[in-house]
Formats: sequence, C-alpha cells, structure tokens
Amino acid sequence: MSWGTELWDQFDNLEKHTQWGIDVLEKYIKFVKERTEIELSYAKQLRNLSKKYQPKKNSKEEEEYRYTSTRAFLATLNEMNDYAGQHEVISENMTSLITAELTRYVQELKQERKSYFHDGRKAQQHIETCWKQLEASKRRFERDCKEADRAQQYFEKMDADINVTKADVEKARQQAQLRHQMAEDSKAEYSSTLQKFNSEQHEHYYTHIPNIFQKIQEMEERRIVRIGESMKTFAEVDRQVIPIIGKCLDEITKAAESVDHKNDSQMVIEAFKSGFEPPGDVDFEDFTQPMKRTVSESSLSNSRGDGKSEPKFGSKSKGKLWPFIKKNKGAGPEDFSNLPPEQRRKKLQQKVDELNRDIQKEMDSRDALTKMKDVYIKNPQMGDAASVDHRLAELGQNIEKLRLEVQKFEGWLAEVEGRLPARTEQPRRQSGVYEAQNPSGVNSCAQDRESSPDGSYTEEQSQETEMKVPATDFDDEFDDEEPLPTIGTCKALYTFEGQNEGTISVAEGELLYVIEEDKGDGWTRIRRNEDEEGYVPTSYVEVYLDKNAKDVHKPLQKISE
Repeated sequence: MSWGTELWDQFDNLEKHTQWGIDVLEKYIKFVKERTEIELSYAKQLRNLSKKYQPKKNSKEEEEYRYTSTRAFLATLNEMNDYAGQHEVISENMTSLITAELTRYVQELKQERKSYFHDGRKAQQHIETCWKQLEASKRRFERDCKEADRAQQYFEKMDADINVTKADVEKARQQAQLRHQMAEDSKAEYSSTLQKFNSEQHEHYYTHIPNIFQKIQEMEERRIVRIGESMKTFAEVDRQVIPIIGKCLDEITKAAESVDHKNDSQMVIEAFKSGFEPPGDVDFEDFTQPMKRTVSESSLSNSRGDGKSEPKFGSKSKGKLWPFIKKNKGAGPEDFSNLPPEQRRKKLQQKVDELNRDIQKEMDSRDALTKMKDVYIKNPQMGDAASVDHRLAELGQNIEKLRLEVQKFEGWLAEVEGRLPARTEQPRRQSGVYEAQNPSGVNSCAQDRESSPDGSYTEEQSQETEMKVPATDFDDEFDDEEPLPTIGTCKALYTFEGQNEGTISVAEGELLYVIEEDKGDGWTRIRRNEDEEGYVPTSYVEVYLDKNAKDVHKPLQKISE
C-alpha cells in the first residue's frame, strides 16, 4: 500500500491533505496551550482563595484558630496551596513536553513538506515540458508532410501542362524533393522525441513520483504517530500529579477527622467562663410588714456589665493631595526653567547624575588607555605608545567639557535648592499641591508677595496654611485642610489631556475656577469641582480674575463658540 503507486495522479489532493494534517496538529497545539492557560488561571485563583481566607497576623482572627475546627480549616487552606501548585506543574509540563515540542516539530514538518512538493512540481513541469516538445515535433512533422504533398501535386500539375517550360517543371520537381526531404527529417525528429518522451514519462510515473509520494506518505505517518504520542503525554502529565493531589486530599481528610467537638466546647468554656455562681432564689417580700430582702452574694448585678461602649467619633476626612507634576511634554530650555521648582530640581539632579556617569566612563577609558600605554612603553614590540596619545588627549578634553557641564547644572541645582523649603531624605513636595502658599518655594522669581485685593496670598498666609506631609504617602490626613478659594474663572481655549500627575484634563470651551495664578512657570491651577483640581498650561486657558471672588461653586455653563 503505497501512495506512489495508488495515488500517482492525486498530486493536488495529497497537497491539500498534508496541509490539513498540519492544520490539525496546530489546532491540537492551540488546544493544549489553552488548557495550560486554564490550569495556570485555576492555580492562581486557588492561591488567591487560600490567601484571602488566611488569618491576619497579630489580629483577633488569628486567635480564633486555636479551635480544632478552625485549625482544620487552616490546614485545608494550606493544602489548597499545594493543590494549586500541582496544577501549575501540569501547565509547565504540558508547555514543555507538548506545546514547545510540537511547535518546533510543526516548523520542521512545514519545511519538509514544502521540499517534497517542490520536487513534485519540478518533476511535473519537466514532464509537461517534454510533452510540449513532443507536440511541437508532431505538429512540425504534420506540417512538413502536408507541404510535401502540396509540392508533389504542384510538380505533377506542372509536368502535365504542355505550356509550361522545362525549367519551371524542373524547379517544381526540386521543390517537391526538398519538401519530401524535410518531411522525412521531421518524421525522424518526431520519432526520436516520442521515444524520449515515453522514456521520461515512464521514469516520471514509475520512479520519480512514487519516490516523492512515498516520502510524503512517511512524513504524514510520522505526523500521525507524533500527535498520538502527544495525546498520550497529555494524559500522563495529569496522571503524574494524581498521587500528590491524592496526598493533599488525604491531608484535608486527616485535618477534618481531627476536629473534636468536645474539645472545642471545652475551649469555649475556658475562654468565656466568669467563675461566678448563678444567682439564688428571690425571696418573697411582704409589704404588710417590714422585711429585709436577702440578697445572694453573687447577684444578677454582679454578672451583668453596665459598661457602655464608647461613642465612635467620626474619622477625619482625608484630603488627598494632588501628585506633583512630574514632567512636561515637548522640549524645554536647558536649565528646565519651564518646570515647577521641585520637578526642576529632580530634572537637574538627574542631569548631574547622568553627566557624572559619563565622566566616570571617560575616566575608565582613560585609565585603560594609560595602562595600555605603559605596556607599550615597557614592551615596544606590542605597539606604539605614541599611537594612544591622541585618544588620551581627546578623552581629557571630553572629561573637562563634562566637568564644566556638571558645574553649570550644579549651579542651577544649587539655585533651585536655595529657593525650595528644607527637605527630608526624600522630596517632600510629592503631593503635587503647587504650594501657592509659599512663593519662595514655587516661583522662580524670588520676590515676596504682599496681600492684594485680587485674592493673591501674602507670605504670612502661606506660612499659616503650608501643609507638611511625608514624601512617601499621598493620602495622609489633615486636621484643618481648607480648599483654596477661587480667585476667578477661566475658559479653556484648547483641549488638554492631563496625562501627567498633578494635571487635569479640560475640554475646549469649558469654564472652570481659577484657584492659583501662573507664577512664571507656565502653569495655572484650576478647579472643576470639590474633588477635581490640578494644573493646566497657562497658554491653554483665558483667565478672568475676580477681585471679589468667593469660594462659591456656581454651575458653569459651556460657552458656545
């Protein structure tokens, strides 16, 4: 049973069938891959479930796990972790033993199939070329035979005509002989081409095609065997973890069997027993004659608690600070003067660190070249010491330029740090409140502000309302945090997408409240409502300051263009 002999004329169908086989293999790979994803997802959910119900450390919940029932539940949670781990093992083994191996095999299979069918097409093209040559030779032989017949007939006609000259008759006879010779040559050529084609055709259908189809058959059978082995591995991977999963289930059963209801009941007694005796009988009191009521030593009043739960005070409202603007889009000046002070300080510090790293690299290169030069001096046969002098001089110039750059940026950094308020180890002003209350820390122009009727703040006001928060927490509580009053309104000239921290998105034509003017850094602080405020570029809004502004949020309507 060979494809080469049985399916010698089914080249196209074999091509489709083998492609279908590869598609089936890829479909199985996709199935296993999705199974591994399900196993991972299931394992993750089991771990999260186990973690969710684990007792919190140093909490009352942890104390509850002294009972046998809760201890059994804790053991179940721990075993569920191990149970989840086995599903992760299933996923890992299926990925490595099936998905990865079959994916690699599919690529090899595609290349092998492509090679075989390329050879088959090449053989088909060759036999088709031979057939075309045979047809051309046949048509030429047929044409020459017809031409020879016509020439012979023309000669006979001329020979029978008494009015034709002898020379014309001779010419017709020679032409008839020539055509007859051409027909004989075409006949010989056609016969030779036919024999050659028959030989090629026999070779094609009994040697080349069977060999190619036999290889294709072997390739397809290997594919079938491989997918069968993969299905077996699929089952074996599951079977390998069954003993461990069984142990997990056995441990859960063991923990369940360790539950002791009598022991738990005794523990409840030990936990809540007061030690008092129950109250005695209440004596009858006869009001017709004075009697003294006997009260038992352990009365009901002794066992009843008259304590009152302390009233709970409302927690202080948290005022979440706006994170500080981290970066601005677009290229800015070299000294980052377009940025707010704290952000500018960070950028300058990053630049100084970057330059210092560049200096260190250049110095390392210079040290390496210096050592190389020393080696050349001691061993001239290894190289010319003078050949590295130019590079050393170039490195020295680069280092000097970088040091000048460092000095320049350090000067700007010192200038900014001199204007910023004192910081702890981490930057204090990560809150993003642009500290309009402290102009010396925000405005790049070191000018003191005085109170003015337009709603700006004085230096005294800024010190009273300055908020000090830890650098690592944006959600600290503030005792007396008051929102900044509005000092006017503004209209958004363009749409702005506030993607950076501390900024706020606005739509073109939107009206908003202004709570802080531009301090020379290109940013204006605005508010949409009590919960939404932030910075927008000053050039994006048209500001209308209100000298008698009050912090009253009236509905703002969008102005029609």
